Amino acid sequence: MEYKDYYSILGVDKKAGADEIKKAYRKLAIKYHPDKNPDNKASEEKFKTISEAYEVLGNAEKRKKYDDLGSNWKQYEQGGFDGFNNAHRRQQQGGFEDYFGGDTGFSDFFEAFFGGSFGGNRRAQGFGQGFGSMQGKGRDLEASIELSLQQAFHGSEQRFSVGGKTIKMPIKPGVRDGQVLRLKGKGNPGVNGGPSGDLLLRVQIKPDPVYKRNEDDLTREIEIDFYTAALGGKILVDTMKGAITVPIKQGTQGGAMLRLKGLGMPVYGKQTFGNLFLKVKINIPAELSAEEIKLLEQARSIRG
Repeated sequence: MEYKDYYSILGVDKKAGADEIKKAYRKLAIKYHPDKNPDNKASEEKFKTISEAYEVLGNAEKRKKYDDLGSNWKQYEQGGFDGFNNAHRRQQQGGFEDYFGGDTGFSDFFEAFFGGSFGGNRRAQGFGQGFGSMQGKGRDLEASIELSLQQAFHGSEQRFSVGGKTIKMPIKPGVRDGQVLRLKGKGNPGVNGGPSGDLLLRVQIKPDPVYKRNEDDLTREIEIDFYTAALGGKILVDTMKGAITVPIKQGTQGGAMLRLKGLGMPVYGKQTFGNLFLKVKINIPAELSAEEIKLLEQARSIRG
């Protein structure tokens, strides 16, 4: 016969008070109750085990007897139990009907020490009028939503359907790919009037044809004509905030990265922005006029 460590089963310390034990039991009972885990044998067995543990630790007299047993378990085991077989017979005959039908659902270890006497209606211990009247939070739901980078930048209000319900949700600027947003109370209904679960919404950002995102920074490529790159000048660049004029230094090289501070993505939930990086690509003309060739030849000779 296996010794049962009821304290470990409920996840409490041996010095835990009655309220702490009751709280731990309620939490586990809600999680593993058969009504919330239909056709799940593992959860049903877990529920039986925690119910057995609370049957003992939730009763002062039984808890004292169990604590007295403690390290003397082996001595009790070797000495045998006069009441064990009788308790087993009572269990087989039925006589305590609860959530497990005519079977108490308790282990041989429990029956050997505490028999079939449960000191009244077990449902009154910890559950008030039984588990059926106990409130519990509903299950969380999960869904995903796809946004463009522009929507992530500016923020948006999204409408989507979950479980037959249309939900409207404002999304703040700066939301990231893979970020999970929580909508409280939009999950499954609670048990016996308990609070509804939450909706966990996972955001997916579609790839953008122009910008690449790195956390709150953005990078895009810009083309500069050969003469502007060599001589310097100004170009017009589209950003998420609109078109701006960007100065180009004389002698700008291909592959150079120009940083525009504060023109990247908004930082989610804040009033600050990342940076926009412009990667320079120099556009060399494929055809040159005779005059252009002459002038470039002169420039080359000067450099030479």
